[in-house]
Amino acid sequence: MAIKVYKPTTNGRRNMSVTDYSKLSKVAPERSLLEPLKKTAGRNSYGRITVRHHGGGNRQKYRIIDFKRSKIDMPATVKTLEYDPNRSAFIALIQYEDGTKSYIIAPTGLNVGDTVVAGPAADIKVGNALPLTNIPTGTFIHNVELYPGRGGQLARAAGNAAQLMAKEGKYALLRLPSGELRNVPVQCMATIGQVSNEDHLNVKIGKAGRTRHMGIRPTVRGSVMNPCDHPHGGGEGKSPIGRPGPVTPWGKPALGYKTRAKHKRSDKLIVKRANAK
Repeated sequence: MAIKVYKPTTNGRRNMSVTDYSKLSKVAPERSLLEPLKKTAGRNSYGRITVRHHGGGNRQKYRIIDFKRSKIDMPATVKTLEYDPNRSAFIALIQYEDGTKSYIIAPTGLNVGDTVVAGPAADIKVGNALPLTNIPTGTFIHNVELYPGRGGQLARAAGNAAQLMAKEGKYALLRLPSGELRNVPVQCMATIGQVSNEDHLNVKIGKAGRTRHMGIRPTVRGSVMNPCDHPHGGGEGKSPIGRPGPVTPWGKPALGYKTRAKHKRSDKLIVKRANAK
């Protein structure tokens, strides 16, 4: 999809761009695949803020996405390509031969009227889902499972794609969009192609109000707070941090501090980390 730039009729429009949705189907979403989506504003069950800068935003309905592609060897026809407010990628409404409808993440190149199928015998064609053991080396894939039967978890954001680098024994080596090299069981399913809306990263928000529509609240720097509110706060005028390094509001190191849990079982499957020097 292309990027649409408006004439600077207002200050907010001057630096704003939006995704061109002209190729999407102009239809209402499938009602049977919608669920209500309650906003929590970053608060947990006790009412305490656990994720800052969340709140407000437009009301949305959740689209139920089929990440598992569990209807094996049953062809499905692409009925519509639609916008999904809950993710950066576009989604496609498909209808199986038995009449069942479901949403899938739409890859680049998938069009209305195309036929997609999931299963070991499926062709290597955009939108088809196969086990990794049946996909040729070098193929770009998305919506990749980490564990067989759990549903796709990797490479689902707009424009993303993982590459199948090698297969050895019961594992397949993938290069993820982050640059990480990781082994995944060869029984895991993956979908052929690159995720749609690859120009998503080039969109300029343009004005503060647009981020509020997205449910993002303002972020305030710690250095302009009082010392009772943030470790960086206080002092006369522009003051230095006053300690060895930047920290979070709760005193934890903010830069270069590893937050991944130690002794994670899946660590042994990571061949090369994305941030390896």
